[in-house]
Amino acid sequence: MSRVVACLLLMATPAMEARADEIVQGVLQLRWGDAPPAARGTPRAAHFEAWLDAGPDRRYRLDAAQARRAAGDLYALANRRVAVAYRAPARVKAGVKAGAAATVPVQSAPEISAIVAADLAPARTMARGDVVGARTVTPLTGSTRWVTVMCKFADVPTEQKSRAFFQAQYGDAPGQLGHYWSDVSYGRIDLAGSTAHGWYTLPRTRASYLSVVNGRTKADLSQLFADCTALADADVDFRGAQGINLMFNTELDGSAWGGGACGTLDGSYQCTRATWNPPWAFSNLAPLAHEMGHGYGLPHSDNTDGDGDTYDNPWDLMSDAWRNAVSDATHGLLPKQLNMAQRDRLGWVGAANKQIIAADNASTHDVMLAWAGGAATDATQMLVLSLSTQPDPYRTVVYVLEARRRHGSYDGKLAGDAVILHVLEDYGIARSIDTDTPVADLSSNEGSMLRAGETWRTPDERHWVEVVSMTASGFLVRVGPRPRAMSTPSQVLVRSNVSAAQAATPSVRTPVPPAAPKSVRQARARTCEVLPRVLRLPTLCAVLAR
Repeated sequence: MSRVVACLLLMATPAMEARADEIVQGVLQLRWGDAPPAARGTPRAAHFEAWLDAGPDRRYRLDAAQARRAAGDLYALANRRVAVAYRAPARVKAGVKAGAAATVPVQSAPEISAIVAADLAPARTMARGDVVGARTVTPLTGSTRWVTVMCKFADVPTEQKSRAFFQAQYGDAPGQLGHYWSDVSYGRIDLAGSTAHGWYTLPRTRASYLSVVNGRTKADLSQLFADCTALADADVDFRGAQGINLMFNTELDGSAWGGGACGTLDGSYQCTRATWNPPWAFSNLAPLAHEMGHGYGLPHSDNTDGDGDTYDNPWDLMSDAWRNAVSDATHGLLPKQLNMAQRDRLGWVGAANKQIIAADNASTHDVMLAWAGGAATDATQMLVLSLSTQPDPYRTVVYVLEARRRHGSYDGKLAGDAVILHVLEDYGIARSIDTDTPVADLSSNEGSMLRAGETWRTPDERHWVEVVSMTASGFLVRVGPRPRAMSTPSQVLVRSNVSAAQAATPSVRTPVPPAAPKSVRQARARTCEVLPRVLRLPTLCAVLAR
C-alpha cells in the first residue's frame, strides 16, 4: 500500500508521470460533453474524458482509447473504485538527420494495460451480461435521489427559471423525470426525495472558469462542482444522494456535460454522479435526461453511417435527444425511451424479457416481440442474435432487435411503428442498422425500420430475419439459419413464445431470403462484364446478377 501511495504523490507533481508496472487506485470518472441542437447535416462534436480521482487534488487524465481497451467495458466501471495498471510502451525511434550514424530511442509515457474494479459489489447485485461478451452488469435499482443546485456566475445576474420549476422536473406525472426514469426502467428505479436548491452566486466570473485546452475553450468542471456544491452545503443534505444536477445561468463552454465528479460534500470527500447544464439544456427535459443517463454510466449510441456524428440515431435518448421528441409546454422537449441495449446495460431487462439466439442456431424460431416501452411484462422485449465469440470477448459483435411504436409521452413522435435493429460493437456501443444503400445520415428513414413482410440478414448470413406481422402487442418475428436449397428439407420451426392465436402461419417454414436491391443487382451485372470473354457464360452471369 505504501508503494501505491508513494506513486500517487509522485504523480501529483505535474512533471511526473505514472511509471511502468505501477498500479494506481482511485474512482473512475467518465464525462461526456454534448453540443446543443444543430440543423440536419451539420456535424456536432461530442467530447469524452476519462479521469482517475485518487483523492483531493490528485486527479489523473486517462487516455480514452487506452482506457477502453484496457477495461473491456469501461462504462460499466463509471463512478466505481478501480485499479489502473501501467506498462512500458513499445520504444519508438526519433527522427534523424541525413547522414547521422544512429537513431536515438525515445521512451514515451507509460500505457494503460488494465483497468479492473477494486471495490466489492454485493453478490445479489451482480448479474452476468449475456449481450456484451464477458460483461458483468451491476443492476441499477431502487431510489436514485438527485439534488439540483442552481448557480449563477458572479458577473451574470439572470435567473432563467424558478426553484419551483426545477423541483417540478422531478415529478412523478407523465412528462416529468420521476415518471420517465421509472417508466424506462420498468419500475426498477425512482427519483423519490429529489430536491432543488438555489439560486446561489458563484465566487468567480464565468471567464475565470474557462481556459483553452488543445485549442478549445474548456470549462473547469471540477471547480464548478466544488464551488457550486459548497454554496449549497448549508442547505442541502447530500448524504444518500445518487447524483447532483448543476444548473448554470449562462453558457459554459458550448456543451452540457454528464458523468461523475468528486468533491467535499457534508464535510467529507465523496464521488457521485453529476451533470453540468447551461440554460438550453435545463429548459428541456430531453437533454437533461441525456446527461443524467451519462451519470448512470450510459455511453452514446450512434447509427452506422460512419460519419463521426454520434447524434444521428433518434431511436435512443443517448444519441439524438432532440429530434422526434414530444414537446411539452412547461418542460420543453421530452426524453425518448432508451434502446433495449442501453436498458440491458443497467440491468433493467429481466431474463424472461430477453431471448438469445445462439451463433450456431440450426432451428427456425417464431418470436412474439413485445413493445419495448410501457409497463413491465413477461413477454420477450429484447431479441439478441449472437455471432461467433472473438478472442477478446468485449469485441464480440451481437445484434439486438426491439419493437418500437409511436405512443405516449416519450415515443409519441417516433418515425414509425417497426422492428428496430442495433448492432452492438466497439466495446459495447449500440448503432442502429440502416438497410438502405447508401445509408442515411439520420436513422429516421424507412431503411432503419423493419415492417411486416420485410426481411433482413446478418452480414455473415448466420441469422435470417423476417417480420411476419404486427399485432396489438408488438411484432411476430421469425428468425432462423440461412435457408437451404428448395430440394432439401426445411428447418423445424420452434415457437418460442407465440400462442396459437398469434401464430397464424405454417408450422414448418424457413425465412424467405430478401431480394438484392436494384443497385446491388446492377453492380453484380457489371461484375460479369469484367470477366474474360471466355468465362461470360449465360448461366454464370445470371447467377452473378441475382
